[in-house]
Amino acid sequence: MSMDPSQDNTQPSQGLDLSAVRGRNLPHEEQSSGPGQSAGGAADPNAVPVPALAFDVDEAGFNDVVAISDRVPVVIDLWADWSEPGKQLSPVVQRVVESFAGRLVLAKVDVDANPRLQQAFGVESIPNVIAIVKGQPVPLFQSALPEPQVKAYFDELLKLAGENGVTGHAVVAGAEQEPTGPAHPEAEEALSRGDFDTAESLFNAALSASPADEEAKFGLARAGLGRRLIDADPQQLIAAADANPKDVEAAKAAADAEVVGGNPGSAFTRLISLIRVSAGDEKEALRLRVLELFEVLGADDPAVTKARTALMRALF
Repeated sequence: MSMDPSQDNTQPSQGLDLSAVRGRNLPHEEQSSGPGQSAGGAADPNAVPVPALAFDVDEAGFNDVVAISDRVPVVIDLWADWSEPGKQLSPVVQRVVESFAGRLVLAKVDVDANPRLQQAFGVESIPNVIAIVKGQPVPLFQSALPEPQVKAYFDELLKLAGENGVTGHAVVAGAEQEPTGPAHPEAEEALSRGDFDTAESLFNAALSASPADEEAKFGLARAGLGRRLIDADPQQLIAAADANPKDVEAAKAAADAEVVGGNPGSAFTRLISLIRVSAGDEKEALRLRVLELFEVLGADDPAVTKARTALMRALF
């Protein structure tokens, strides 16, 4: 699909409701209307109460950590006061975990005070950072790393957790919920009026300040989707792709239309089928489009859960 660079992109596409895409495929009672609340005002079933996003743990309380890992990935920082690299690493690990805003929690273990935990994990060197997902240990790294590398490890951990159905979010017990409303009102307002340039600029600025900002990632993905579909006829896009199923660009455009039209399963089947028979730049472009549509729909969407497994099989 080509676009005229001189075309005015400040007008919203006719019938294009980007705000309604996420949550459309979830059961009504699972569609969240605000932090910690379901659509009916009940407690969010994906919220997991924790004492803090980062907390100390000992042998007596470790079973509680294992229980949390069934719903939220738990990062374990095994440290000791005599380890200088550990003293450098621990604040970095805590800062990065907290930047994920509840998608991860951190349990800090003093190995001198809790030698049996060190033995249970088979850890010989300190510092040592591992994770627990559904009660199973996941080795991460064993040395002081710069913050971007720590974040990259945790990004991969969240992907692994999602593939295993661990997609809850931690909520500090007793903490008051933030007032509901958009996290980036100016960007959302620009998006709603079809000003995709301004929306993308504002969401990108938010991500530069906070790379783990899920609302900004969601907004940026919707802005890209809106830009691609502006003034397009969804049915024509789908018909064109059906007529030429090997056309990568047509498939990407049709998948966009299918997601906005409420048929994400068909969109992912279309793209992943092409990934299986593509190579090089075309394969990578298809993979990136699938990941962008994952962001639009959200990790809890059943179509995303199913497609994530199919994508892994197609890539490897």
